[in-house]
Amino acid sequence: MAAYSDGYWWSNDNLRLHYRDYAGDTARPPILCIPGLTRNARDFEGVAERLAGQNRVICVELRGRGDSAYSKDPMSYVPLTYAQDLDRLIGELALDRLILFGTSLGGIVSMLLAATARDRLAGVLLNDVGPVIEQAGLERIRTYVGRPGAWPTWIHAARAVAELNGEVYPSYGLEQWLRMAKQLYRLNAQGRIVPDYDAKIAEPFRAPGGEAGVDLWPALDAMVDLPMLIVRGERSDVLGAGTLTQMKKRLPNAKSVVVPGVGHTPTLEEPAAVRAIDRFLAAIPG
Repeated sequence: MAAYSDGYWWSNDNLRLHYRDYAGDTARPPILCIPGLTRNARDFEGVAERLAGQNRVICVELRGRGDSAYSKDPMSYVPLTYAQDLDRLIGELALDRLILFGTSLGGIVSMLLAATARDRLAGVLLNDVGPVIEQAGLERIRTYVGRPGAWPTWIHAARAVAELNGEVYPSYGLEQWLRMAKQLYRLNAQGRIVPDYDAKIAEPFRAPGGEAGVDLWPALDAMVDLPMLIVRGERSDVLGAGTLTQMKKRLPNAKSVVVPGVGHTPTLEEPAAVRAIDRFLAAIPG
């Protein structure tokens, strides 16, 4: 298991935010991994452990998730604020040239960073997200995000994860569901297993347009000459096949891969994703 160090930085509104930092070859651009809506740095454990040593891998936790502080203002849980938080981290770490791996919400934030910090980017991976979010996926996510839950054992938590995500990962067994539960949840002071995020992140997300809040096509267009990889789950209800086709038309140099048998989102550890990521990184000069 690759070692990492814990790092912290402060947001513009004085929240202490957390990231995991895996060391890598300083001659190559570091990879900044940005997780999805209810996720945290543990979501990228497999990716980071595989790539650490080759590239420095920085796995952030957005405000309100994991070991990052919760905001007193739930309306700060929006992509524009997340992008501002990460822009501050990029500046503090003096990351003059970096690669973004953005999963779902993290991909939306990546697009916003591409629009504001384009000169720093060496490449972008968008994992199962684009400028258009399918309505079916939005409705599914809104059914569970921010809902209270507490379980007495990890097996109970794993079963709850399986009930929510059985259609997304139809081939998963108990081992995979347990791993996902331990990525998503934490043990609280009362000995119960609970979601590892602030339930109030759901408040702006449930508002109309809350999934992004801005027109993302211009942000996508800002990446037209960047090395890009777009990953889509074959069963995805968030990134539609039609949207992927439009993205590739606007970004003729972008590569794409459809990961068979999974929905929203691929873990980036599937064989098809691993091969595509290795080709993508190999094409980015040191």
